Amino acid sequence: PPAMAPAALLRGLALAALLVLSPARAAWQARRPNVVLILTDDQDVCLGGMTPLKKTNALIAQMGITFLNAYVPSALCCPSRASILTGKYPHNHHVVNNTLEGNCSSKLWQKIQEPYTFPALLKSMCGYQTFFAGKYLNEYGAEDAGGVGHVPPGWSFWYALEKNSKYYNYTLSVNGKARRHGENYSVDYLTDVLANMSLDFLEYKSNFEPFFMMISTPAPHSPWTPAPQYTKSFQNVSAPRNSNFNIHGKNKHWLIRQAKTPMTNSSIQFLDDAYRKRWQTLLSVDDLIEKLVKKLELNGELDNTYIFYTSDNGFHTGQFSLPIDKRQLYEFDIKVPLLVRGPGIKPNQTNKMLVANIDLGPTILDIAGYDLNKTQMDGMSLLPLLRGDKNVTWRSDFLVEYQGEGYNESDPTCPGLGPGVTHCFPDCVCEDAYNNTYACVRTLSTSWDLQYCEFDDREVFVEVYNLTADPHQINNIAKTIDQEILEKMNYRLMMLQSCSGATCRTPGVFDPGYRFDPRLMFSNHGIRARRFSAQSL
Repeated sequence: PPAMAPAALLRGLALAALLVLSPARAAWQARRPNVVLILTDDQDVCLGGMTPLKKTNALIAQMGITFLNAYVPSALCCPSRASILTGKYPHNHHVVNNTLEGNCSSKLWQKIQEPYTFPALLKSMCGYQTFFAGKYLNEYGAEDAGGVGHVPPGWSFWYALEKNSKYYNYTLSVNGKARRHGENYSVDYLTDVLANMSLDFLEYKSNFEPFFMMISTPAPHSPWTPAPQYTKSFQNVSAPRNSNFNIHGKNKHWLIRQAKTPMTNSSIQFLDDAYRKRWQTLLSVDDLIEKLVKKLELNGELDNTYIFYTSDNGFHTGQFSLPIDKRQLYEFDIKVPLLVRGPGIKPNQTNKMLVANIDLGPTILDIAGYDLNKTQMDGMSLLPLLRGDKNVTWRSDFLVEYQGEGYNESDPTCPGLGPGVTHCFPDCVCEDAYNNTYACVRTLSTSWDLQYCEFDDREVFVEVYNLTADPHQINNIAKTIDQEILEKMNYRLMMLQSCSGATCRTPGVFDPGYRFDPRLMFSNHGIRARRFSAQSL
């Protein structure tokens, strides 16, 4: 399509909206808050991932609220993004990994989940004009699932990346039509393309309907290609050498124990280089945020717009001698940035409540005035926390769940390890395996900062961490913690793994309203009661 097609389409639709809305309804529509959601890809918060974003910090964090304990229920792109869109845990949306077979943008996902995502409800039930630009789901555009011609319900304007993150040489679905981009920085660098498309939308959209924008950047995901003006930035920066860097993961699941310690010099050089390049790619995101906020201010819409900034999962660079990836149960992989500014939010605040990305959908629907009781979402609206309401009853725990990826054949990089491992590095350190399948209860109450995890493997391996005493999760205390706490956490894990909607928001183990009946305990470990499998889809 010609380069001006999106802008022309926006102008046409804006005119159509002007013709059909009565003056009274147009005024009512226009008063409702707008919402912008910026989603980065693989951006950690535990290892300094927000440090390069000076403008974002000034324009969002200092003008609003920073959630210090924001998490994802699965530390992998597609399951996490599905949780954002649906407001559900992975066991309820059934996206378990980044493959079509794992329900990532599959026809089953399109049929069962997409019609009920929060953008679909915003558009159909709340009268919002909706805009998407960037990475959607890792398998979006797969020929077996409709190709780039498939435009999910709920989007007025759709500029989605085919497949996984890239910076150059990619294809976008422009409202269902393929548009190929090359490697010319001035017209093809994806983060900047997303910024320009977003500014076009804000220029030509209807002014008689509220809007929702979701901008999903490739940064800082591999291949970590920075814009040319930033290739010299952070030359003296290296990955943090914190207390769990380049150490053996003793008393942990076998996948962690198999990492070679100390790491080779080449592995350390590789991860330091990746760390620098990740920061370099984020500088273009910082520019995008600045342009977006300036345009909203120029349009007179900034004061009536909520802006959310978050990531789909964290990342690690050398922790427990694992070179680079996500997928693991530890804080560096499951904890993410979450910044929000908007109407009624006081500036320069922090909040320590335990929040998760399943809360984003309910929050945005609540902002739009939609009755959350009509949804099947597992999350909670953050709006009371954003407004600073007093005496808010909040969760003290949430569920983390992941199904490991692995194949029947050996990884060609490390044939000696046999079948079942994947994402292996040249020195035969593997980041995933089919039985890297686990579920955790992450608890943050007034008296406990605890993580309890069970693996679905032959051992039914258990990991437990007291993060008050051990914030870097070095010491697994599963064999020394009080047996009664273990039993309660096992039971709570079973309950959360089978929860849906309101039952996902019941009191946690250390809440005053918690009820524990040992007679309901299964004879074996709880993860056996509800295990992820492709057959359950």
